[in-house]
Amino acid sequence: MSRSKEILEELKLFGKWSFKGIEVKDPGLKRYISLKPVVIPHSMGRHEHTKFKKSEVNIVERLVNMLMRPGHAAGKKARAISVVKNAFEIIHLKTGRNPIEVLIRAIENAAPCEDTTRISYGGVVYHLAVDISPQRRVDLALRFLSEGARMSAFGTPKSLEECLADEIILAANGDMKSYAVKKRSEMERIALASR
Repeated sequence: MSRSKEILEELKLFGKWSFKGIEVKDPGLKRYISLKPVVIPHSMGRHEHTKFKKSEVNIVERLVNMLMRPGHAAGKKARAISVVKNAFEIIHLKTGRNPIEVLIRAIENAAPCEDTTRISYGGVVYHLAVDISPQRRVDLALRFLSEGARMSAFGTPKSLEECLADEIILAANGDMKSYAVKKRSEMERIALASR
């Protein structure tokens, strides 16, 4: 084994969590969830100008980027990284598992498979069920996880870190109390009705 490969395998997220032995069980999402080892999830936007390059960005960094929504938290990446770091600590304390693995399970459980699209036919609008591409499934799952954490933290004494940790743990267990899992089932139910 070459020296550079050894160094890559030794890299741990935040110096604590190893990427070794973590695999994506959903075959559709396997190519779109990157588990490339990083210490700090910050690629400086190298992927920005190439189409579909975001699928090569580490999945933890994509979660961090999703937490920086327009408004109060926009552009504060260092703050978003510290929120994710603290949330991962909480996940590890609550579950005793590797938080990266818990995040992967949460994404798999929160990624919707079907959606509806509007089709106009002679002035009448119909909704038709369509399959969602794997790239968009990952995007939606990350969006639902961050939205759920933000909504449960708003106006409560709980911190965003605690809410994010709870949301990820609930989604990883497939619990309907999770905002992300609830959104997925709602989208799929509407799509099933409009088949």
